Amino acid sequence: MFNEKLRRLSAKTPHPFMTIKMKNVAALVFLLFAFCSVEAQRSKNSNLDKIANKHGIHSFKEFYELLSLSNDAHFPEDIEKNVQWCESAFAKRGFITKRLNTPTVPLLLAERSVKNAKKTVLIYLQIDGQPVSHTQWEQESPWKPTLKEKDASGKWNAIAFERLYEDPDPDWRIFARATSDAKGPAMAFLASLDALNELKAEPNYNMKVIMDFEEELGSPNLPAAVTQYKTELASDMLIIFDGPRHVSNQPTLSFGARGICEITLTTFGPRVPVHSGNYGNYTPNPALRLSRLLSSMKDDDGRVTIPGFYEGIVLSEEEKKILMQVPDDENEIRKFLGIAQPDKIGDNFQESLQYPTLNIRGMDALFIGKEARTLIPATATAEIDIRLVPTSHAERLIGLVKKHIEEQGYYLVDKEPTEEERMKYPKIAAFQSSISYGAFQTPYNSETGMWLSKAMVRAFGKEPIKIRIGGGSIPISPFVITLAIPAVAVPIVNADNNQHAENENIRVGNYIDGVKTFLAIMLEKL
Repeated sequence: MFNEKLRRLSAKTPHPFMTIKMKNVAALVFLLFAFCSVEAQRSKNSNLDKIANKHGIHSFKEFYELLSLSNDAHFPEDIEKNVQWCESAFAKRGFITKRLNTPTVPLLLAERSVKNAKKTVLIYLQIDGQPVSHTQWEQESPWKPTLKEKDASGKWNAIAFERLYEDPDPDWRIFARATSDAKGPAMAFLASLDALNELKAEPNYNMKVIMDFEEELGSPNLPAAVTQYKTELASDMLIIFDGPRHVSNQPTLSFGARGICEITLTTFGPRVPVHSGNYGNYTPNPALRLSRLLSSMKDDDGRVTIPGFYEGIVLSEEEKKILMQVPDDENEIRKFLGIAQPDKIGDNFQESLQYPTLNIRGMDALFIGKEARTLIPATATAEIDIRLVPTSHAERLIGLVKKHIEEQGYYLVDKEPTEEERMKYPKIAAFQSSISYGAFQTPYNSETGMWLSKAMVRAFGKEPIKIRIGGGSIPISPFVITLAIPAVAVPIVNADNNQHAENENIRVGNYIDGVKTFLAIMLEKL
């Protein structure tokens, strides 16, 4: 009887030794499963690396062709060549292209559909570039792509472009206008499509690609075009292949961008420039007046002093904590900029980006350097840009600046003052303004944000750096507002790319990373 009870008890309760063995086996199975999962992920990442590298290298010849086309939107005949190039490049990759005509140059829409797709993703590419000053480029031409490597002294030296076709060094750089802003991302996307084709894969969503050829002019025709072609552009979300990565050069997502508006301000002195000896101490100098007027708009800490300029911008403690997660090195940023102390708008670099700016981007009066003359100028002009954040509005901020100028005793005109106005008002200024586009911001935990984060983990094995709002402006708000869709930017280029300046460049490693990034996004299911 006792033995029978013991047998039954043993059947219900395993021997302690057996229990320990079973636990060890379970632990080993778990570890083996985890190891296999990690190895499988590593294998996937390795395959992604190989195919992205292969097609990145293969695309350099085509990239050379694209960079060789001048793309200053002030010259529509040059832009037409870029439009035709893009039409051909997308057509041979299975896209149907359509020109969306505007009063100047067209937008180009390229579409590729897949069976049973439940979503449509709109992709924004910028193809035009900033004007160039040929003499300030350290190469034959800004339109002749030049491969360079850095020597021990920090100087960039040209090497044969053909070396890219073999085994490129990721730290080499390609110098040409629009390498980073933004033909580089456009070409990397095309290369990723070739990689996708080799894999015989397709995204599970339809793709629409909209190409902007006037972004550097402020995309003046884009808002109206988005409204006019709302049906053609209809999508579920927008991703933007533009902008630089975080300064650490780690994979990055940007969930917002500032908008931008502009002011041209001119002060007037004598009718024509006059001799500074004969008329000095008697004729008001418009350059001095303009300088004082501009300086009245900011304090020594760089904060705008115009009442109400920062109204509506309040960062909660939770938002500040999110911003602190961006791995900025403030000392390195100051070193990169060559400044001892930053302006005091926000407590750190990321916080400073959450506020609107008031920037003097250019001033002109008379001559400097070897051309300097002893004259009192007739006029002095300042070009101002205001970067907008989602809680600031262009019309209101322009109005505040205008009111401030009037409060300094200026009579405002919108063109050259009349003779009657000259004789009646002691202080006259011309004021013109324009609005390019507003700001946008998308939540981190939106469907778009979470999907792109997964794709970045797929590509790089770790979460990307997430920027709440980027410093630059891109014409995205017309899409966000008119199409009622969220937008997230996927920047790939190196932060030190000299965009908008001379000797613009893209790091080769960033370009190939871009191919891998865009391929991972197309492979990630929505």
